[in-house]
Amino acid sequence: MTDLKLPVDGTEGQLKKKAAKALGITVEDLLEMQIFRRSLDARKKDQIHYVYVLDVAVADEKKVLSKAKGKNISQTPDLSYAFPQGKAQCNKRPVVVGFGPGGMFAALLLAEMGLNPIVLERGGDVESRQKAISLFWEEGRLDTENNVQFGEGGAGTFSDGKLTTRIKDPRCRKVLEEMVEANAPKEILYDAKPHIGTDLLRGVVKRIREKIVSLGGEVRFFAKVTDILVEGNQVKGVTLENGEKIETHDVILAIGHSARDTFEMLHKKGVFLEQKPFAMGVRIEHPQKMIDFAQYGDAAAKLPPADYRLTYTTKKGRGVYTFCMCPGGYVVAAASEEGRLAINGMSEHARDGENANSALLVQVFPKDFGSDHPLEGMYFQRRLEEKAFALGGGDYTAPIQSVGAFLGTSKKNPKVCPTYRPKTKEGNLDEILPPFMTEAMRETIPEMGKRLKGFDREDAVLTAVESRSSSPVRILRNGDGVSPWAEGLYPVGEGAGYAGGIVSAAVDGILVAENIFHKYKI
Repeated sequence: MTDLKLPVDGTEGQLKKKAAKALGITVEDLLEMQIFRRSLDARKKDQIHYVYVLDVAVADEKKVLSKAKGKNISQTPDLSYAFPQGKAQCNKRPVVVGFGPGGMFAALLLAEMGLNPIVLERGGDVESRQKAISLFWEEGRLDTENNVQFGEGGAGTFSDGKLTTRIKDPRCRKVLEEMVEANAPKEILYDAKPHIGTDLLRGVVKRIREKIVSLGGEVRFFAKVTDILVEGNQVKGVTLENGEKIETHDVILAIGHSARDTFEMLHKKGVFLEQKPFAMGVRIEHPQKMIDFAQYGDAAAKLPPADYRLTYTTKKGRGVYTFCMCPGGYVVAAASEEGRLAINGMSEHARDGENANSALLVQVFPKDFGSDHPLEGMYFQRRLEEKAFALGGGDYTAPIQSVGAFLGTSKKNPKVCPTYRPKTKEGNLDEILPPFMTEAMRETIPEMGKRLKGFDREDAVLTAVESRSSSPVRILRNGDGVSPWAEGLYPVGEGAGYAGGIVSAAVDGILVAENIFHKYKI
C-alpha cells in the first residue's frame, strides 16, 4: 500500500492503525507490516510529514484486494534479485582490478557464482587505510597508494556513504540487502535518501570482503596492476608493480576515477578512451542548524539533520549544482598525488557535526579542455589541483574564501569555522579556478540563496578545489560490457565513466559479473 501519511513524531503503533484503517480491517488482522519506502514531505513547513509505502500481510488477502480499488493498495510484486540460474566454469580465475563498489560487487557476484575471483587493490584494507588517512589529515603526510581515493571500498568509504541513485534496477535492492547483511543500518532498505556514514561503512566493506573470501574469492591489497597482457585480441593476464604476472582471460577494470597513472597506461597501450564531461568547483560550508531551519522551520528539532539539492543554469547556459551534500559533516583532504590538492565531503552516520557542506560544481565540457587528447580532462583537473596546492602554501593546506569576499560584497573573514584538515589558509579563488567557473559561481550563489535561505550568507566558507566528483575519461565498451580493444577486458563503474555513485557503480559491477557468468555457463 502506498501514500500513507504520518506526522514526523508518529509512532509505529499509529502507523499500524492507519494501515489497518486504509485496508478496512482490524489491527489484529494485520499480521505483518514492513516499511518498504519512507520519504519526508517538507514542502509546507507547517505540515511536514512522512509518506510511507508499506508491505503488509493480512488474514484475508483476497477480500482486502477485492475492496481495494482506487485505494493505493495492490498485491506486492516480487522485487527480489533474480540470481542467474545454472552453473559456470572457467579455466582461469577472473581478475578484478580495484575494490571500490564496482569491483567489490563484481567480485561478490562472481564468488557467489562459484568463479573464485582474484581482486587486486592498489591500496590497503580499511584498517591500514584509516591509519594512513589520519596521518595525512593530522600532519599533511600523503601516502600516494593508500588514501581517500585508493583502498578497500574505494573513495566512497571516506564520504557520507550516500546510497541514493536515479537508476531503476532490481539489482539496487541486491546491493542494499548485501550491505544490511554486512551490518549496515536496516533503514537503508526503505529511506528515500539512504546513507550509511563513513564510520559504519568501513565495517560494512570489510564484512563484504570477508564474505567474498569465504565463498572462494581472493582479495589482495597493495597489489597495483601496471600492465594488461594481450595476445591478438584476447586478454591473457595482468602484471603487478612487483613484476608478478597473473594469467586470466577476464579482467574487470574497476579502477575508480582517480587512478590517473592507470589511465595513462591504458592510453599508451591503445585501449579505446574518450573525453567526457564532468564538473569541478569548491565545497561550501554553512552552520547545519541554519540548513535545518531553512528546510524544516520549527519542526527541525524533531527531524534528522536536513540536506538540500540545488541546481541552476547560468545565462550562458552552463549548469551549476550542489553535489554530495553532507549534513553535519566535514570537508576532507582527498589528494592522491604529490603536489596536488583535492578535497571531498564526509559525514558519519549520526551527521552530528556543526557544519553542513556540499560540493558546488560547475559543468566542464570537452570544449573547455583546450585539446582533443583523450586524457585532457584529467590534465585539466591536475592543473587546478596544482594551483590549489600552491595557493595553500605547498603543504596540503587548503585555500578558503568567504562567500562575501568571493562575491565582492564583504571583506570580512569567514565566521563559519572551516572543517578541513590539516589546515586552511585564506586566499583568492580566482587564482585557482578559470574565469568561466568563477563567473558561473558568482551568478549562481545569490540565485541559490533565493531558494535556500542563507545559502549566500557572507560568512559561509568556500574551500578549493573539489575536483574528483566524477571521471573525466570514459573507457569504451560494447553492449556486453567488453572493451572493443580486447576480448575479456570489462571496464566498470565510475572510473570507467559508467556510474555516478556507490549504488550505480555496484550495479554496474553486478551486470558485468552476470555477463561473465553467461560466457562460461555450462
